[in-house]
Amino acid sequence: MSKPKKLKLGAMIHGVGGGWEDWRHPDAITDASVNFDFYKREALTAEAGKFDFAFIADSVHITANSSPHYLNRFEPLTILSALAAVTSRIGLVGTLTVSYSEPFTVARQFASLDHISHGRAGWNVVTSWLSGSANNYSKDEHPPHETRYRIAQEHVDVVRGLWDSWEDDAFVRDKPSGVFFDPGKLHALNHKGEFFSVQGPLNIARSKQGQPVIFQAGTSEDGRNFAAKNADAIFVGHETIEEAQSYYRDVKGRAAGFGRNPDDLAILPGIRPVIGRTEEEAERKYQETVNLVSIEKAVVALGRPFNDFDFSRFPLDEPFPDLGDLGLNSQQGSSEKIKRLAKEHNLTLRQVALRFATPRSQFVGTPEQVADTIQQWYEQGAADGFIIGVGIPNGLQDFVELVVPILQQRGLFREAYEHDTLRGHLGLKFPVNRYSDLQQPVNG
Repeated sequence: MSKPKKLKLGAMIHGVGGGWEDWRHPDAITDASVNFDFYKREALTAEAGKFDFAFIADSVHITANSSPHYLNRFEPLTILSALAAVTSRIGLVGTLTVSYSEPFTVARQFASLDHISHGRAGWNVVTSWLSGSANNYSKDEHPPHETRYRIAQEHVDVVRGLWDSWEDDAFVRDKPSGVFFDPGKLHALNHKGEFFSVQGPLNIARSKQGQPVIFQAGTSEDGRNFAAKNADAIFVGHETIEEAQSYYRDVKGRAAGFGRNPDDLAILPGIRPVIGRTEEEAERKYQETVNLVSIEKAVVALGRPFNDFDFSRFPLDEPFPDLGDLGLNSQQGSSEKIKRLAKEHNLTLRQVALRFATPRSQFVGTPEQVADTIQQWYEQGAADGFIIGVGIPNGLQDFVELVVPILQQRGLFREAYEHDTLRGHLGLKFPVNRYSDLQQPVNG
């Protein structure tokens, strides 16, 4: 398969950080997760760097042990709508769970964001793994893992069907004749399935990019199949290039098995680069983040992929405990990976917790070293691009100012936006309305 023309880059805007102690950095803005000026600055920084999109993660359940960012933060669609008004080109991608949302509402929300942003919206489809989520939505229990992916498939099918309710030229808006729309180009979905019953039609038309872009983060068997079948882009996490290459080959192959062109699916590992003008400066910055983390908080963080399991009951310096099937019904891909690594390397609980809390990635170094690693992963079949997260203040600005110019000089990344929609940035085809036989416009 041929590689996409250019590397793809997204920016994870994550308030006070993805870790439990990031907010304690001396330069951190402690209210960043609910600080619009912070989000605006990060989005504009990413847009100045010609990034494809900004990405907002989410979940719908917290406890007192949740990470600081998750305890107090913006709802994704709300903040993305605000960011749409202060940006002009960068894509805007938000997480929303299928397990605790209605397809009609989701279709309206993302179609609205797509219009507000003039075709820059993307939906990160998740199933939610924290069982406590059910208690916030009047549910008796959290759906099992396999059931959640059946819900996800039907949910996405319904949403995509609703997005096609109006053909692209349905609204005539002819004042002299009094014809506002062509009734023959309005279509009810009339869906009745295992989990949802939705008549439609949707009360908002398609945007200039046709439909919002679908993102997903599938690592389990069910997750990989769902992503390979449905996603336009996949957000994953890998520690090594070999692990990333294996995943890349597997999911691209699954996409082909579903009758898709594998090049239409972008695989985007999430990375947290730490950049210094010298190797010593980069290492110092990384160690600053490591030194912020206490073992107590690292143990709490380790419990998250296991449905907030309490690991403090086990001795820190004895072999990692045998957890059996724990994690299979929560964040299955991550929890199984943690158990496998602990067993393969004979790690203690302390070692696993610290490794999970402060991973030492290959993306720590000088701008040239970080660019070299990005280029290696991209050219050697490990990634179509990356989602850039930051663990230190001003990390995104460092990446944009120091690494992006190197990638541009090497011809790997755009120097200017060629398009004004998210589909255009990602090189995706305009989705033809299922009800229309007309020739569709070229992507914006």
